Amino acid sequence: MPDLRNRPRSSAGALLIRWLIVLVVVALLGELLYSGFKARQKTGEELDTAVRDNTRLPVAVGHPQKGGANVTGTYPANIRAYVETPIYARTNGYLKRWLVDIGAKVKEGQLLAEIETPEVDQQLKQAEATVAAAQSMVDLDATTAKRYQDLLKSDGVSKQEVDTANGTLKTDEGKLRAAQADVDRWKSMRSFQLVNAPFAGTITARLVDPGALISAGNSTVLFRLADTSTLRVYTDVPEDFSHHIRAGMPAQLEVPSNPGRKFTGSVVRTSGAIDPASRTLLTEVQVQNPTGELLPGEFGQVSFSLQPTGSAVVVQASAVLFRPDGPQIAVVDGTGKVHMQGVKLGRDYGRSLEVVSGLSGDETIILNPSDSITEGTLVKPVEAKEAAKEK
Repeated sequence: MPDLRNRPRSSAGALLIRWLIVLVVVALLGELLYSGFKARQKTGEELDTAVRDNTRLPVAVGHPQKGGANVTGTYPANIRAYVETPIYARTNGYLKRWLVDIGAKVKEGQLLAEIETPEVDQQLKQAEATVAAAQSMVDLDATTAKRYQDLLKSDGVSKQEVDTANGTLKTDEGKLRAAQADVDRWKSMRSFQLVNAPFAGTITARLVDPGALISAGNSTVLFRLADTSTLRVYTDVPEDFSHHIRAGMPAQLEVPSNPGRKFTGSVVRTSGAIDPASRTLLTEVQVQNPTGELLPGEFGQVSFSLQPTGSAVVVQASAVLFRPDGPQIAVVDGTGKVHMQGVKLGRDYGRSLEVVSGLSGDETIILNPSDSITEGTLVKPVEAKEAAKEK
């Protein structure tokens, strides 16, 4: 017969085991639900962060340059030939031929053109005939004066007649010299038939053709000649830096036709006075140009190494926004929020500006802020060097 006393105890144990199994299953289900909830929560946070990051405007940022270090002042410049002159005719006539055209390299004294001068040739012949006639008169006067001098010894003529003959001789000798000077003048005019280069250089313009009527003087330009082996570069330096510019200091020239290329020159002179209209100092920089890479008339930019005020900071000119409240700079904090900081500007270096108050130099600033940026805008800062690499 079965032991009935053991049945309740076995039922209680089984019940306990079933409850333990239920609890374990519930715990596992709870763990799974909790893990899924945490995973969904983390994924949601990551999505929210990604959405916030994607909605932020990427901006290139940098840092102000603290005062005390040299900065580069860059200013517009005009390039001129070392010597450039128009070549005019010194005689009247017609252009017979020209021997050089634009772009030709010529030496000093080289023949550039020939001019036919029929009128000058006739004037020279007339002057030479006048000299011949004057010479005949002088010869006759000399013979007469000698004869009178001999006759005076025998009282054949009076002393007055001898003096008159000698006076006539001297007068006609003067006329002969004048006639000879006229001949020399016309010979000089005829020598101007040949147009020669006054110095070595490049023909930059030819303005006449064969058969053109040529007039002496500055009414007709035949050629333009420029010496481009050395160039004069003129730039206007702001008044604030006029005392920094001195003869002999180095300068760097850049031109659009040679991007990235810098040509070294030096300051040779300044105007010595501030232009009252522009408040700038006219400065001349000379740059050697032996290969002709630079062309007169080009526009360029000249850079000088300048010393800013020690207590100021320097920022890129593009970082400054000019608002009705005054100049402002967009400063980015650690969370990517923008603060519009009002500043007081100092000297203008061209590509950069001096900030005398409003910045300490440790800030992170937006280098090219849009005009629409405002206080509190969330941005995604990218260091300027990294932004340049991405591009």
